Amino acid sequence: MIATTKYQIEPVTTKYQVERGSQHPLGATPYKDGVNFSIFSEHAISVELLLFDKHDDAEPIQIIQLNPKINKTFHFWHIFVKGLTPGTYYAYRVDGPQNLHGAGYRFNKNKVLIDPYSKGNCNALWNRIDALGTKDNLATSMRSVVIDTSDYDWEGDRPLNRPMSDTIIYELHVGGFTRSPSSGCKNCGTFSGIIERIPYLKELGITAVELLPVFDFDEKEIVREVNGNQLKDYWGYNPHSYFAPEGSYCTASDEGSHIREFRDMVKALHKADIEVILDVVYNHTSEGNHMGPTINFKGFENSTYYHLVPWDKQYYMDYTGCGHTFNCNHPIVEKLIVESLEFWVKEMHVDGFRFDEGSILARGQDGVPMAHPPVVWHIEISDTLAETKIIAEAWDAAGLYQIGYFPGYRWAEWNGHYRDDIRRFVKGDPGLVGAVASRIAGSADLYQATGHLPINSINFITCHDGFTLNDLVSYNYKHNEANGENNQDGINDNLSWNCGVEGETDDPGIDALRRRQIKNFVAILFLSQGVPMFVAGDEVRRTQKGNNNAYCQDNEISWFDWNLVEKNSDIFRFFKLMIDFRKCYCHSALRRSRFFSGEVNERGLADISWHGCKLFSPGWYDPDARVLAYTMGGFEGEADIHVMLNMYWEALDFEIPSIAGRREWYKIVDTAEPSPMDIMEQGKETIVSGNVCTVQGRSVVILISK
Repeated sequence: MIATTKYQIEPVTTKYQVERGSQHPLGATPYKDGVNFSIFSEHAISVELLLFDKHDDAEPIQIIQLNPKINKTFHFWHIFVKGLTPGTYYAYRVDGPQNLHGAGYRFNKNKVLIDPYSKGNCNALWNRIDALGTKDNLATSMRSVVIDTSDYDWEGDRPLNRPMSDTIIYELHVGGFTRSPSSGCKNCGTFSGIIERIPYLKELGITAVELLPVFDFDEKEIVREVNGNQLKDYWGYNPHSYFAPEGSYCTASDEGSHIREFRDMVKALHKADIEVILDVVYNHTSEGNHMGPTINFKGFENSTYYHLVPWDKQYYMDYTGCGHTFNCNHPIVEKLIVESLEFWVKEMHVDGFRFDEGSILARGQDGVPMAHPPVVWHIEISDTLAETKIIAEAWDAAGLYQIGYFPGYRWAEWNGHYRDDIRRFVKGDPGLVGAVASRIAGSADLYQATGHLPINSINFITCHDGFTLNDLVSYNYKHNEANGENNQDGINDNLSWNCGVEGETDDPGIDALRRRQIKNFVAILFLSQGVPMFVAGDEVRRTQKGNNNAYCQDNEISWFDWNLVEKNSDIFRFFKLMIDFRKCYCHSALRRSRFFSGEVNERGLADISWHGCKLFSPGWYDPDARVLAYTMGGFEGEADIHVMLNMYWEALDFEIPSIAGRREWYKIVDTAEPSPMDIMEQGKETIVSGNVCTVQGRSVVILISK
């Protein structure tokens, strides 16, 4: 029981007695004899706590008026409700001064607010339209639920703390991964569905799942209607609660199961030696711009939580492209962000975070980028987060682009330069071999001078945002008509090549070329220094029919089609064996945590040497070059690796280095070969005779020495 000063406050009913309570911790905290409630609001003049018996009760069973003389400490409003138990639903009404243009206050006692620190919410009655304007929305509001986070058996589980250099990230959408009937899951589209598919993830060999947003968002929000179909927020990049798992991913959210079901998933993934990384969105919320709904932050303290236009504070500064921007470096907002992250690590055992539009975190309260943004450095040096992976999308929609110089040292970054350079190279653009070599070697040109390492680079060719890997080799143009925006949304320059026909084709030659191109991308990705990441379904040629912005497509466009696992088993096999190749104990040269230094092994091979078709002639300044080769010397008995990349359309002969003390090179990968000869299982490699190897057009060959 927390220390409280007893003070009887007259409630509307006398179902529960109350005491003064404590300002910390924020949120609803259950104890043996009741629940403590605390929220932040600097300028509120009135706060009411509403208690509901059931998740879908239209009326509260008790309304408790907080007394500012008793239940307010500095800017924190608090109260202790005796005898209240977990499972109770609650919400707030807050009133305050009306000065929208000058101060940005949006207090409205008619709006029912959920708790920013809630651990779970229910939207059974929720109507977003009723949260607009000024009318009362009690009957159609969301409610938070009191959850006891201490009552769970972790069975000894803890974050896995795998080194970044050994990490392979699989980006997936919790709903879309198993929502298709083809998944065969009992609980499709849920955290539980992920558990059911762990054997598949284990077979594939990835070491971490990066989950698209799982913080509670308004999945009922209707974006628009197209051909009679209501399009909703599918991706979830519009959270309203930073401590609560998304209710639609639970099987029993109306029973307050949010925390338990998420923990069950994490525990099961950890048992399979798979880490859990969350894609988090602290740059904006579901409340939108000045025309958006009031859900929580606007109603509690709009002028604190958001960047407002200085000369007319009814409007929001939009650095995110989403209508408004979270004020991340205000002390109260910084507190919320850091406490949220620490909660997901301490209480939910999460292994890492990817920060959407992470550069927003670097903007000060005036919107100007800061050299030492408090929230970024607080995350960097937090003891609780010390072993946690932190990854930034190091740009925002207002033009701030920080690849290579995001503040801090521990932060990894989604490397957009890697994506673009490798896409251009594989589709056949000339004169890129220098840039491609930099990307393969860990992007030293971006990271080394600032004291960063190869592990600061998250290497990816595809992600949720853009073409799938199959579509990257099948479409020259985006096809977003289903989004209802006249194909104006999504980027236009995808650096893609359709291999001769736009979209699906029955031409076996084009299909074979597309499969080869996919394997080329995969081989390069897993051969590169840094941390590889790919999006769920790429390993079985999942297609979005050319849609490169499927944010609103909660349907077959976005869902994982499990029939493809068998249909494209050759691609799955190639992914699986390339992952095995990268993870192999004798190929640690692929997983360096430091940049190449020129160190020479006992056979006279440098840690890396660059070539073209001729040894040591990489053609750095050749504007027509479309080939690159390199040798990585193995140390302490490990294999040497020789790679030949021919993105020219005709076969070329490549010289192969001779190795003192080792007689033969063995071919393990040749993307020009059909499966299963495209990649060999360990121990079944074929000998390459002579000092020249012919590499077919648009293909990758990998040799190892024994």
